[in-house]
Amino acid sequence: MPPRTGRPKAENPKDIRFSIRLDADTEAKLKEFCEAHGMTRAEAIRKGIDLLLAEKK
Repeated sequence: MPPRTGRPKAENPKDIRFSIRLDADTEAKLKEFCEAHGMTRAEAIRKGIDLLLAEKK
């Protein structure tokens, strides 16, 4: 049998989609933050969720 081809599977696949609505000011802040820290919007949002959960403890 030939080896499997295609994209490798992630250890923790991100297969759940989530959609939000932002005003222009909040979107600009998010974009500026992401550019300054070299991360994607999704990474920044996930990090924000983690920070909120850590703050609660």
